[in-house]
Amino acid sequence: MDVRKEYLDFFKSKGHEVISSMPLVPDDPTLLFTNAGMVQFKDIFTGAVPTPENKTATSCQLCVRAGGKHNDLENVGYTARHHTLFEMLGNFSFGDYFKEDAIAYAWEFVTVNLALPKDKLWVTVHDSDDEAFEIWQNYISADRIKRFGDKDNFWSMGDTGPCGPCSEIFYDQGEENFGSDEDYLGGEGDRFLEIWNLVFMQYERDASGKMTPLPKPSIDTGMGLERVVAIKEGKFNNFESSLFLPIIKKTQELAKKEATKETIGSFRVIADHLRAVSFMIAQGILFDKEGRGYVLRRILRRAVRHGYLLGFRKPFMANLVETLDSIVGNHYNEIREQKEYIKEQITLEEDRFFKTIESGMSLFEEELKITKEKFSGEVAFKLYDTYGFPLDLTQDMLRDKNIEVDIETFDRLMNEQKSKAKAAWKGSGDSATDGDFKQLLEKYGKNEFVGYNQTAYNSKIISLLDENFKEVSTLSAGQNGWVMLDKTPFYAESGGQSGDIGVIEDENHIAEILDTKKFFDLNLSKIKVSKSNLTIGETVACVVVNRYEVAKHHSATHLLQTALKMVLGENVAQAGSLNDSSRLRFDFTYPKAMSYEQLKEVEDLVNSMIVRGIPSNIEELPIEEAKNKGAIAMFGEKYGDMVRVVDFGGVSVEFCGGTHVRNSADIGSFYILKESGVSAGVRRIEAVCGVAAINYTNEIISKYQEIQTEVKNQDVLLGIKKLKDQIKELKKELEVAQNATQAPLNEQIIDGTKVIVDVVSNGDLKKIVDDLKNANEKLAILLLQAKDDKVMIVAGSKNTNIKAGEWIKNIAPIVGGGGGGRPDFAQAGGKDVTKVEEAKQKALEFVKANL
Repeated sequence: MDVRKEYLDFFKSKGHEVISSMPLVPDDPTLLFTNAGMVQFKDIFTGAVPTPENKTATSCQLCVRAGGKHNDLENVGYTARHHTLFEMLGNFSFGDYFKEDAIAYAWEFVTVNLALPKDKLWVTVHDSDDEAFEIWQNYISADRIKRFGDKDNFWSMGDTGPCGPCSEIFYDQGEENFGSDEDYLGGEGDRFLEIWNLVFMQYERDASGKMTPLPKPSIDTGMGLERVVAIKEGKFNNFESSLFLPIIKKTQELAKKEATKETIGSFRVIADHLRAVSFMIAQGILFDKEGRGYVLRRILRRAVRHGYLLGFRKPFMANLVETLDSIVGNHYNEIREQKEYIKEQITLEEDRFFKTIESGMSLFEEELKITKEKFSGEVAFKLYDTYGFPLDLTQDMLRDKNIEVDIETFDRLMNEQKSKAKAAWKGSGDSATDGDFKQLLEKYGKNEFVGYNQTAYNSKIISLLDENFKEVSTLSAGQNGWVMLDKTPFYAESGGQSGDIGVIEDENHIAEILDTKKFFDLNLSKIKVSKSNLTIGETVACVVVNRYEVAKHHSATHLLQTALKMVLGENVAQAGSLNDSSRLRFDFTYPKAMSYEQLKEVEDLVNSMIVRGIPSNIEELPIEEAKNKGAIAMFGEKYGDMVRVVDFGGVSVEFCGGTHVRNSADIGSFYILKESGVSAGVRRIEAVCGVAAINYTNEIISKYQEIQTEVKNQDVLLGIKKLKDQIKELKKELEVAQNATQAPLNEQIIDGTKVIVDVVSNGDLKKIVDDLKNANEKLAILLLQAKDDKVMIVAGSKNTNIKAGEWIKNIAPIVGGGGGGRPDFAQAGGKDVTKVEEAKQKALEFVKANL
């Protein structure tokens, strides 16, 4: 049974609009990841945006709980139901139906569609919710409905805002299968498993705690797919279901070992973390040292550590991606489409971490040698913090030695780190301006962008904000602030395209538009008023001044992505971009630096697309039609049912909300300035086109002319060759001159060996030593040279008992230096030029004593 499809089809039959899963990275500064099905509807529930025309919706939402406030990471593998990534089935009512229908839908789906036996079902309600208690009695006997308090059956979005009682459906997995003291309804055991939570959002709570009934009560529900699939398949543990077991079996095959009581946790961790890592990478999250990328790295490394416990010593997780695709690929095509890229990124990170593990193991072994009673808490924390070893891995490695970790010290250091991290984290979302923007949205609604077709427009000022985003009636000459126009030609920064700049200029006003940004879907332009005042209600003449050049760079970025795929392969995926009037920057997934030949081929391909004069066709299409057309979507971007598609003659077809040229020929020309690395597996190309390309070529021509002047207006390459030949001849002449002025070296024969110890005023000491070693069968030589305030010492030995490295270590300290080397050659430096003669004498004494 396909539970996911069954659920969505059921609620679609009840009039609900099926909404796609939103990206794992939410458009919400208060959240690190999308962690619940209601996140994409949050602004509707809070009233920040108007209620949609269709007041009911259903979705299957991908969620991650592995960082920030909501973090299940450390529990994964040790419980039957915790996951870093899970799918939340939900149905929602925005002021439409309420408790009676929500309960009826839930009961019908659970008992009819899922066909779960009624005698296995229990219900909980809030102890104050008599209404829900009465409704439930239409479906289940009163003795199977339990009342609980706020801790279990009251939901709120935060300390203030929408909230209300909730009602949960539990499935009894059987007394005969469970026997702990916590296996009761409301306990922590797994016998009674919560499968559905119905939130009755009916109050607004203010800062004082007072709750006022909402004028339009709403419904928010959630049912965990993993739990329900396990129940339907008769499994008591989610990891034994068809969503996880194939991955576990494949891991066993790779490890060449069966799971035991001691190792099953590691197999489960790997299966869970593979899912999370794969979806996060597919949606554009990259391994990093902070933020979401750090969480991604931590999940992957936790899986690798458990792989290490199973005996893996080299990357293995990429071999599991095909199995994951066979499970979820039909529903989540980003896994299927990005499969090779996911494997590549996982392998790169795994390889780095396996090397780190070896370093960590060295530290562990060293500490173990001196451990008597308890393993050092400081070292355990360093293993965790520096080498990525969790405490449980360190404890696992100590278990068979009957040694415990100093937990008290470890916890103290961990708490100190958490306090620092909490203080440093910028993503709290406690923005002082959020409320102001919501009020603006409620007051005026969204303003309209008319700039796709017009770069000049007479717009009405509907709001003005000062520099602190507080609404004012007037901005006076000399003031800066923000303007909200009813219909604006200014494009707000998004999708990698910079915000428009321009002017408001007519007979009564002069003001400069410095930037344009989006705040809660409001298009606001940053403004500097030069002449006269701006007042709410006025109509002003607006002109965009940078649009055409920005459009050239944005369109060139689309062509660049096509060219990169042609040269490097289809696995190349966009990982970020920036387009403004003077440059473009395009980040893409690729494991190594591009060669000069590859860059030249990409540049030539883009220019060939430009000179072909390919018309652009821009249209809005249903999202499925756009995908069937082959349009490239940015995974991690949120798209509605209708999407804007930019098509350059089928050569480049992408989802894009930005502005573009009408014909590729308008771009002019395209030059790559630089290719570099951004992070592991991500490269960056910087390029110019349009006017910026003309400026670039003019600069190159100017430099060429300067070089031509320096080489006497002859052929530049020939002139450079002549200069290089002259330099080579001058070096030879200098060497001859130095050798000619060099006094003969002090030579003596000691026990049949030529010994040279002397101070040399000029010349290359290393070359002199090498030349003399080549010319003599038995030689011990040490030369000193004082230049400015430094001393250079070089020693050599050939077919003698003298070891050059040992010789020079004895002499270098005399001149305040140090050094060393091989038995046949060594060199050192010093700082005391006054001791050169003393060092020479000691060097002679050393060689006489050791030959």
